[in-house]
Amino acid sequence: MTQRFTLEDLIKADNFIDGKWMPAASGKRFAVTDPATGKVIVQVADSGAATDAAARAFPAWRDTLPKDRAAVLHRWHALMIENADVLGRLISLEQGKPFAEGKGEVMYGASYVAWFADEATRIYGDIIPQQARGKRMSTIKEPVGIVAAITPWNFPLAMIARKIAPALAAGCTVVGKPAEDTPLTALALVMLAHEAGVPAGALNLISASRENAVEAVKDWLDDGRVRKITFTGSTPVGKYLARESAATLKKLSLELGGNAPFIVFDDADLDAAVAGLMAAKFRNGGQTCVCPNRVYVQSSVYEKFGDLLAKRVGALKVAAATDPDAQIGPMINTRAVEKIARHVDDAIERGARADRRQASERTGRELVRADRARRCDARHAVELRGNLRPGRAAVPLRRRSRSDPRRQRHAVRPRVVLL
Repeated sequence: MTQRFTLEDLIKADNFIDGKWMPAASGKRFAVTDPATGKVIVQVADSGAATDAAARAFPAWRDTLPKDRAAVLHRWHALMIENADVLGRLISLEQGKPFAEGKGEVMYGASYVAWFADEATRIYGDIIPQQARGKRMSTIKEPVGIVAAITPWNFPLAMIARKIAPALAAGCTVVGKPAEDTPLTALALVMLAHEAGVPAGALNLISASRENAVEAVKDWLDDGRVRKITFTGSTPVGKYLARESAATLKKLSLELGGNAPFIVFDDADLDAAVAGLMAAKFRNGGQTCVCPNRVYVQSSVYEKFGDLLAKRVGALKVAAATDPDAQIGPMINTRAVEKIARHVDDAIERGARADRRQASERTGRELVRADRARRCDARHAVELRGNLRPGRAAVPLRRRSRSDPRRQRHAVRPRVVLL
């Protein structure tokens, strides 16, 4: 299926409900901006109602043969691949990651669609061994109904593709809401799905501002026709969704906040350790849930590791995504930049030293240089708070013992990188 679109074709300003582009009933809109420049890309609809459309479409989509659902998803996948460059540009425009990362996200997001397209024809039940003569036991898997998908801003294509594709493959209909900072990529993806043959009402997407997001989602939480919520984002919001959906006993899939220390012992290959940290930490400007949010280095190699890391961080090019040499793009918004500044300033006030660049140095509206604060014993926000940011604090470990007080202070089960 060959059909190429321009960037202008893919930028949509309205909600997609029941196969049509529709403004918010209130007429309200909010701005989506380029985080590198602050310029408004477009004013999009501020919330809308999509549950009725999804409910009307459910019986027909549920009864569509699995091979036919699979064929639609394969066509959707083909359109994503055909338009990978322009989708990558759109991701870079509204989210800020360099184009190479944006296009990479398109490719791995498309792989979810291809995989679930194949799985649509393999939704098998089970035959259960007899427990009594004259009785046969079996299980049949059926679509649960309407699925509500809520996604974050850091991977605006991959996250929503990973939620929509399995729901459609299973025969469910979908209502979705992307993050308010990055709705355009999701709206473009839905447009391609419709072009691929997803019927009207089977896939619906609304945008909502930060101020109206809770109200927009509350309709899904209260409506018993919405049978499942899938959400990737913060733990507090996940708790809210679980609590508010309890009255209708919805199924939940919640992928919540990450917590990822990076630990370097004295027998590590330090060059490999630094290369691993650079790859793990600075992907997407440090704005992923699995990026290391603190670094522990055994004291005997602390200074050497710090010097190697400072050299690599200092060589990173911070620029807008339109720059082909950009390695770090803008932070998603002003709040993110201010949070980074607070963490770095707090570290320095409590005894850390900043290598190479001062915390106040900026290169653009949402562009912040990759400061690296080095510290010894001061406890401060950079170490204690697991927020998404590019600033990096290195903390010396004096011993490998499990009783190290820093380990006791972080009484969690994190994803840990051991080098």
